[in-house]
Amino acid sequence: MLNAKFFEDLSAKLSAAANSGPARDIEKNMRALLAQGFAKLDLVTRDEFDVQAQVLARTREKLTALEARVAELEAQRNTAAK
Repeated sequence: MLNAKFFEDLSAKLSAAANSGPARDIEKNMRALLAQGFAKLDLVTRDEFDVQAQVLARTREKLTALEARVAELEAQRNTAAK
């Protein structure tokens, strides 16, 4: 009859084989290769992107306000010139 110890040993050996097998090595190598490739690219983190998007939104708001102010001043100048 088979006992629980046999199944535990078998399970441990299979897990060890799966973790140290060629598939695991390929996965490690692919991750390293991808990390190296991404390091060469000019990428930004999501946090950096979000910060820059907020800066751009504030800049657009200021630009819109300035355009409205310039239009108002030009209208005043044109009215005064008449």
